Amino acid sequence: MKTAPPLHFGRDDQALRAALDSAAGAWLAARNDHRGADAGMIGKLLLLVAVAATAYASALTQATAAAFGVAYFIYVAAAMLLAINVVHDASHNAFLRSARGNRWLNRLVSLPLGLDPECWRVRHVIFHHPRVNVQGHDLDIEENGVLRQTPHQRWRPFMRWQRWYWPLVAAMTFPAIICSFDWLDRAGRTPVGARMATPGWRGWAGFLLAKAAHLTLGIGLPLYFCAGRIAPATILLAYFLSLSAASLLFVLLILGTHWAKGRFFAAPPDGRFAHGRWEHQFLTTFDWQITPSWLGYWLGGMNLHLTHHLFPDWSHRHYPALANLIARLAPEHGIPYQRPDLRGFLREQQAFLGRMGAGPGK
Repeated sequence: MKTAPPLHFGRDDQALRAALDSAAGAWLAARNDHRGADAGMIGKLLLLVAVAATAYASALTQATAAAFGVAYFIYVAAAMLLAINVVHDASHNAFLRSARGNRWLNRLVSLPLGLDPECWRVRHVIFHHPRVNVQGHDLDIEENGVLRQTPHQRWRPFMRWQRWYWPLVAAMTFPAIICSFDWLDRAGRTPVGARMATPGWRGWAGFLLAKAAHLTLGIGLPLYFCAGRIAPATILLAYFLSLSAASLLFVLLILGTHWAKGRFFAAPPDGRFAHGRWEHQFLTTFDWQITPSWLGYWLGGMNLHLTHHLFPDWSHRHYPALANLIARLAPEHGIPYQRPDLRGFLREQQAFLGRMGAGPGK
């Protein structure tokens, strides 16, 4: 297992960081508020749990394949919304005030999707956030031989069409994580293993128990309760297609945001970048507008992804206000800030994938 050398960023953007922190702190104090979840966020959590549970119970009672498939899809869709609204915040300790409470919340909320929350936390918080779009450091852009995500990766002729087939690759991300990457991480075959909060047999016990619970919930119980009414093949197909649809949305919202910005870096030989840590987030990450704006709240604030990278330990309920502060302060420090609409976001994303698929030097 190859370990990349540490990265170091210039300190020329500390004035921007100080200005952002000061403005955000003053905004919070003026409202006598805090950074974590509020009653509305807890209500959203409970509502999504209720929708997922109701849809799941309904699926187990259906008599036709079509009705089962619809109910099962709603169950997984609600579970996906729980992940992007709760797991993402809680992984940064931005949901509950207790780190332990956030870990347990993640374990429970992650069960329907089958992703190991500790593996994802390490990949996302430790390897992705401080090293965004740096080849060999950001594990989210590891070379996979199917999708060329950076100009520093190998090109193959079939990648000319990646701007069209990328949704299929994105849809396979969750199945690949569940069946392969989580296991490699837990087994210490990747850099993730060394950063686990619970290593050894205790970590393995929790990992295996969660995987078993996911399979029981996603496949085992439907097979048992729907026996004689819904064919096993239909249940397996509903499981796979629903999980793939959730995977596509997840990749679009998180990794696709970094594609849209289109800036990727090879680490300097000495690991030292000339630009600062916070400027790096502006160079690699994107905010975009969504209409109507309330959709952003239900998508976990993922459209304001640059804001999330600058304020990862703040609940996404604050992102719209924080994005406005960033839009005002960044230009004062010589850093441009733009917030295109959904169409502009998708256009930039497709253009980048097209350039990467066109071949080296294109």
